[in-house]
Amino acid sequence: MSTVDRVIDSDIDWTDCELVERIPGKVSGRPIVLGTRILADTIVEEAELGSPLEEIHENYPDLSAATIQRLISFARAHRIQRVP
Repeated sequence: MSTVDRVIDSDIDWTDCELVERIPGKVSGRPIVLGTRILADTIVEEAELGSPLEEIHENYPDLSAATIQRLISFARAHRIQRVP
């Protein structure tokens, strides 16, 4: 998958995140949390909108608070800078 394709889906390059997978045909091949159908970008978006970790964990109880925190930290470190 090219960088352009990743930018269309997400502005986070999830390629090297061991917590995220892409499976063709599963959630349209978008980045999901390993072993789930939870979109990784959704977790990050909630955090960026100001939802506290505890609230995100309540919304996604299948994910541990540690996993959620690791996803958020990875996303902050791997955001793709869009060229205007």
